Amino acid sequence: MQNTSNSTAVILVDFINEIVAPNGKLAAKGYASFAEKHGVLEKVKAFLKEARTRGMLVIHVRVGFSQSYPEHPAASPLFGGAKKFGALQLGTWATEFHPEVSPVPGEIVLTKHRVSAFFSTSLDLILRSQRIHEVVVCGVATDLAVQATARDAHDRDYVVTIASDCCIAANEQDHEAALLGAAKIGSIKRAGDIW
Repeated sequence: MQNTSNSTAVILVDFINEIVAPNGKLAAKGYASFAEKHGVLEKVKAFLKEARTRGMLVIHVRVGFSQSYPEHPAASPLFGGAKKFGALQLGTWATEFHPEVSPVPGEIVLTKHRVSAFFSTSLDLILRSQRIHEVVVCGVATDLAVQATARDAHDRDYVVTIASDCCIAANEQDHEAALLGAAKIGSIKRAGDIW
């Protein structure tokens, strides 16, 4: 990774309470226990501190649906049950960022309604407006939002790095398989090796 902080952005995807807090409705899928076992939130917090110190552009992206779920994809195997269970509702605790890794004033916050952080958001416009050439992606889940965002970034000609130890999956197999696949379109590095 080039150490030119003004051309690199950090994209954090879906570090929201519903998914990573132990009492979140999606945490039982394994995300909260994975995060705890590997100390992921603490690693992300330290990584964020370093990125902020270096003056890098930090972008937080969350998935969520409006109160009446007009954006909800009912046929989706991934999101289909969200409306039924009242999950991922915007404006509630569920879609707030986990306090360990929440945005600070001035950082960009985007909301998405699908898997990739690029889909129907202004992420690409922001990155290009800020003359960003390289992105570091971390988040949850490694095999879903992180991988999809990294692939979309690659196809938009950004240099992609995934901070592997700052990602969460439902289990080890999903995490490792996703990183193996993503290595074909970007660099896979532990957060401490990125600097």
